[in-house]
Amino acid sequence: MSKGSSTQGIALLTAAVASFLTPFMSSALNIALPAIDREFGADAVLLSWIPTSFLLAAAVTLVPFGKLADLRGRKRVFSLGLAVFSAASVLCMLAPSVILLVLLRALQGIGGAMIYATAVAIISSVIAPERRGRAIGINVSATYLGLSLGPPLGGAMILAQHQQHCGEHV
Repeated sequence: MSKGSSTQGIALLTAAVASFLTPFMSSALNIALPAIDREFGADAVLLSWIPTSFLLAAAVTLVPFGKLADLRGRKRVFSLGLAVFSAASVLCMLAPSVILLVLLRALQGIGGAMIYATAVAIISSVIAPERRGRAIGINVSATYLGLSLGPPLGGAMILAQHQQHCGEHV
């Protein structure tokens, strides 16, 4: 495998994994809302802000991050997006309150926007034209696989956590 094809493969793999994880986390979180409610005792309005804050932050920042990536470099914005999304994801797990969780989900949405704004552009710029359609198809497939697997895997994780916490066997 030549250096160029190795770089192309790494870029595609990185973009596909990031494109899988961002929708996976969001769709899995929707399944976790009842467990979050049990943990924090938040009302329905506050709980609804957990997924909404991610979507709102991502929607508001997507176009500006696309422009920033054009000006400052796609790889730089993508890498920063991965770091922001990853750090916010870890902090979400440790959030001691629903308010902080909402704010961290907004930060996660900003990182997600940085990923969304650059992943396909990076693939398009590094993959040879004759293989570009296949590469974009792999990336899109990863996105929808994340959306599809989020609910069942999120539910399984919630069930496993519940069993471990309560000592129950369901």
